[in-house]
Order: sequence, then C-alpha cells, then structure tokens
Amino acid sequence: MSTFLLEIVTPERLIYSGDVTSIIAKSVEGDMGVLPGHVATVAPLQIGALTVQHDGKRSHIAVHGGFLEVRRDKVVVLAESAELPESIDLERARAARERAELRIESSKMHQDEVDFRRAEYALKRAMTRIDVSGTDVVNK
Repeated sequence: MSTFLLEIVTPERLIYSGDVTSIIAKSVEGDMGVLPGHVATVAPLQIGALTVQHDGKRSHIAVHGGFLEVRRDKVVVLAESAELPESIDLERARAARERAELRIESSKMHQDEVDFRRAEYALKRAMTRIDVSGTDVVNK
C-alpha cells in the first residue's frame, strides 16, 4: 500500500515523523482527508484530533490549531501545539475542562465576550486531549 511521510511540528519540537497511509485533519472548512498522491494544498487547522492510518491501525494526535501543508510525498502539520496520547495528563485535562465550563457559565452571566472566547478555546483543547487520550498510542 502507498504511503507518504507525515511530520507534525510545533514551535518547540518535532512531535511525530513517520510513513502513513492516510490522515484526516480538522480544517477550518471541515474534515479533510489526505491519501498518497493528494494534490498540493495548504489548509488552516482548528483544534481537534488528527486521525492517522499507519501499519494497518488507526491512531489519533491532539492538534491545537496551525496549518496543514500537503506536498508531493509529504504532509507537514505546523501546529501551535500538538500532543501524542501518551503525553496527555488525563486528570489535568479533565480539570481544565471543568475550569473552562465554569468560566463559560460565568462569562455568560457577565456578558464578557473575550473571556467567553478564551474559555471556549480552553474547553476545545481540553476536550480534544480527553478524546485523544482514550485512543491507541501512536508509535514514534
């Protein structure tokens, strides 16, 4: 089966590099699938799980914004931050979700749009971490 190189990079480090058979990313326009031979493109990403098909199994990586660049034989995800399932502290993510939910409720009562957006962003990040932490581990 055909593969392509997937690299997930943050400002701090290389998170993942390996040959994959397909990926599904959450772009701002909706879910975007990439197979070998995909046309070259660049797409902005939203917060969500990046689904990776490799070695006959499916894994997920938490990606928190950034861009996806499809090249001829390579896909590069330039993420604001990204986390492999094994690096996610599930209890910390759950606590962050609870804090964000409380901030959302509080900002609704005080009609604070900026705080609401920040809390909504924090909630999406926490929910993505929780979702990804319960999935298969990606081999580095």
